[in-house]
Amino acid sequence: MQLKKIALFSTAIVSIAASPALAALSASATTDLNFRAGPGPQYEIQSVIPAEADVEVLGCLEQGEWCEVSFDGQTGWAYSAYLTTPVEDQPVVLYEAPQTVEIETVTYDDGDKAIGGAAGAGWGAAAGALLVGGPAAIAAGAVLGAATGAASTIDEETVTYVRQNPVEPVYLDGEVAVGAGVPETVEIYEIPSADYSYVNVNQQLVLLDPETRRIVQVVR
Repeated sequence: MQLKKIALFSTAIVSIAASPALAALSASATTDLNFRAGPGPQYEIQSVIPAEADVEVLGCLEQGEWCEVSFDGQTGWAYSAYLTTPVEDQPVVLYEAPQTVEIETVTYDDGDKAIGGAAGAGWGAAAGALLVGGPAAIAAGAVLGAATGAASTIDEETVTYVRQNPVEPVYLDGEVAVGAGVPETVEIYEIPSADYSYVNVNQQLVLLDPETRRIVQVVR
């Protein structure tokens, strides 16, 4: 069961007792974004929110990283570093719970919904965190735009090699998405006759630019 409470991230003086419940917030995905059954990479992927698609934000966890959203008639969870909402015609990333945005705070009861159990299958021993490149870069599309352009040059032979040569997964906090960076401590694997490397992050194969270690394609 999910429990909800109201919290205002705005610093404006607001009379909570006199205010109605906050309306759901509209936001857009900055990249193809996993739509999960729970707030974390250990939860099943229900579908993928396409880049630039709109979602209704029902609320975010108090830490601000994961938000409960409504998309295509379903309710699920998305990583807030890749969600933006317009403020004075400028995209603002939800990740930092900006002072200019009022968001409902939600809590989550796991109910053993995690894949293999939250503490099992390596999920409880994350080796670090995926790097999001900074909210400003994401909002501007600088990091993601460059990565998406690189992905368009990847041939099917490269993708086939990755699928046919599986590697052991490494577990990282955050979300697997184009533009996210893999920490230096994580071993990445070469692809013969290709300009890309690959790795299995949170049980998802991804192609990387080996110089920047940023994800250029998620192999779905």
